[in-house]
Amino acid sequence: MVVGTSGNAHTPRAVASTQLTTLQKRLLSGFASAELLPSATKQPTDNLNYFPGHPSDQCGGSRLGQNLKVNQNCLNVTDANLQGRGQANNETAAAIDPTNGRHILMSANDYRRGDGNCYGDYSVNGGVSFADTTIPMGFTRGTAFGGVAREYWQAGGDTSVAWDTKGNAYFNCMVFMRGPAVTNNPDQSSAVYMFRSTQNNGASWNFPGRPVVEQYDTTGTILLDKPYMTVDNHVGSPFQDRVYVTWTLFNAVGQALIYEAHSSDYGQSFSAPVLVTGTSALCTASVVSGCDASTFSDPFTGSDGNLYVVYANFNNAVTGSENFNQILLSKSTDGGVSFSAPVLVGDYYDLPDCDTYQGDTQDPFRSCVPEKGSGTLSVFRATNYPSGGVNPTNPSQVVVTYGSYINKYSNESNGCAPAGFAADFNNAFTGVKTAGACNNKILLSVSKDAGATFTGGVFNPLGTFTGAGADPRTMPVVNQAPGQKLTDQWWQWEAFTSSGKLAVSYFDRQYGNDETSAYMDFSLSGSSNLTTFGTTRATSSSMPPPTQFPNSLGHGVFFGDYTGLATDVNGNTAWPVWMDTRSPDVFICPGTGVTGVAPLLCEATNADGTLLNDQDIFTQHTNIP
Repeated sequence: MVVGTSGNAHTPRAVASTQLTTLQKRLLSGFASAELLPSATKQPTDNLNYFPGHPSDQCGGSRLGQNLKVNQNCLNVTDANLQGRGQANNETAAAIDPTNGRHILMSANDYRRGDGNCYGDYSVNGGVSFADTTIPMGFTRGTAFGGVAREYWQAGGDTSVAWDTKGNAYFNCMVFMRGPAVTNNPDQSSAVYMFRSTQNNGASWNFPGRPVVEQYDTTGTILLDKPYMTVDNHVGSPFQDRVYVTWTLFNAVGQALIYEAHSSDYGQSFSAPVLVTGTSALCTASVVSGCDASTFSDPFTGSDGNLYVVYANFNNAVTGSENFNQILLSKSTDGGVSFSAPVLVGDYYDLPDCDTYQGDTQDPFRSCVPEKGSGTLSVFRATNYPSGGVNPTNPSQVVVTYGSYINKYSNESNGCAPAGFAADFNNAFTGVKTAGACNNKILLSVSKDAGATFTGGVFNPLGTFTGAGADPRTMPVVNQAPGQKLTDQWWQWEAFTSSGKLAVSYFDRQYGNDETSAYMDFSLSGSSNLTTFGTTRATSSSMPPPTQFPNSLGHGVFFGDYTGLATDVNGNTAWPVWMDTRSPDVFICPGTGVTGVAPLLCEATNADGTLLNDQDIFTQHTNIP
């Protein structure tokens, strides 16, 4: 489904952040849209209500019940009109050393330096404690950027982490320049770099980062976005220890293409980019040609050396009130040198338009997870995306999970149904704010033939669904607990244990009054047969909706786009890692920090009484149910 393109979609045009097509703005990752679109520069100054208070959990080592704070920095005291800058952490990833399960590496976008940056945390004691690790992303060699000695980077994020079979850790990071919209520097370059920690467990990294892909740009014609990495750490694989990175390229003709590059020398150098999103009969509404409206790629490998890349695609045609999209998968059997034509994993429905249902017009082109009832606190950007894995005990079994707002538990008899598109081409539905009607679920699609076909890609001739694959209303869901049937779950990640058990973690509104208050929790589900799933709560208490990166009402519009999960090398436990808002934000008390009055710290509420909060990264060593 291609939406929002001009009538002359083939005409070259600049894609500086203000000149992206409507489709590209919709597909842009949350981190990039929060940082580069015009609204990212409009941090409002709210009429805050201050009161004395200095929470004790603003530094590393904090615990909330059994939940452990991963980022170890103390909270920076930021001016109210820059809340989140210098403070927030979001968009997590996690990996465990296959040679030593006590070595754990996690990563996130980190704003302690004022702008988004690539930061990590490592543990060498099995997660008893974590230490921060700073990625040396300040500058790289400038050869590709006009032949200069150094290219200094203003911001970075969209991190991912992995380990090889030799005990080396890898850290992947997107970096970019902001350009003339907010700086006096015309540079709008972007790049993806790989950093390696050579057998010191993620404590330090090689410098400078090794280029995966670099784009020198002073005119705003190309943007590299949403990279993700994997390492083939299967002993005996024909491509053992090969490093793979995929990313989205937004180009000048309005396309969103996914590319891959690989390294066979431990991340020292990478191949030329290889196109992942080729052509397919599934992509009937191209921007220019092929499956060229794709994003949110996740690469993963099997023990036989096969490389899979799963991604969200928007090139399917729809009519009437329909607004579904499709999850596609491309496969490489030659170590990332070439890819098969995309196959259908399943169709899905993205989350609803935020302007329409939450009344926040500050940030268009953003979907979110509206709470039920009259509240409008849940305005942070959210989207549905895929995550994939291969059963280590059966390389032919490939499993993909992805969110869908229409599913077997959405209650269309109670008024939940697709309703076309909002003005900014995000999805519209009836029943979004009605309790017991619409809800988001994590769907499960399985391949038994090494990715050639998927259960979600099999058309159901008895149904009324007009898509190419199985109706999302008939697909199995991960969220099978009684309290999950009419509540929202989103931002999942999946991982297999060494014995072939599947774990899936995600944000969850099944607890307490989360569904109407806009609070949220984090849960972990598990299954040994891919049919029945047990669920356990990871969070020790519910989290309030975010307030950092606020809109005009003081409610947070950016909380991240995805989360991470790693399973132990052996056993039946996992490390889900999530963004957490249970720590209050602090500010300088008004009237202090002036001549004759020493500065004091205060907490604050916004105009509607909401206590302002921080964004930390938390984890929990959790038994897989």
